Amino acid sequence: MPQDSPVTLAVIIGAHGVTGEVRLKVFTEDLKRYKSFNDGKMTLKSVRHGNNGEIARIAEVNDRNAAEALRGTELTVPRSALPPLEEGEYYHADLLGLSAISTGGEALGRVVAIDDFGAGDVIEIERPDGKRFMVPMNADAVPEWDSERLIVDAGFVS
Repeated sequence: MPQDSPVTLAVIIGAHGVTGEVRLKVFTEDLKRYKSFNDGKMTLKSVRHGNNGEIARIAEVNDRNAAEALRGTELTVPRSALPPLEEGEYYHADLLGLSAISTGGEALGRVVAIDDFGAGDVIEIERPDGKRFMVPMNADAVPEWDSERLIVDAGFVS
């Protein structure tokens, strides 16, 4: 993924109260470290835990109507704004869209989703015919990946 590509860190899922706060579905552990989103169009003033996601105040939003109008809006930052990774770590955004091939060289499809059902990430791959299959994101199933492809052990391919 290019360093200037936008990465979604949260999405606005609705308004909270009447003063313009928004409810967020957050995809990062530390949203507070970022102050500016969407190429500087949105400024995060505060964020706190709520019953149904995080509750945030955005400087440019001053009333409930404006907050409701933003429902579905993704809050993005450039890929280059994310912290550096340790060896073996990855950002989901870097894996989505990668070509998947088997250890035997067979083209399998593209990575279309990454889920975590509690035991670690699971990669969903869509074949060219539209059928999908899943593999765990571990060293046994995915022994190697880089910025261009994800290699899947043939024993995990269904």
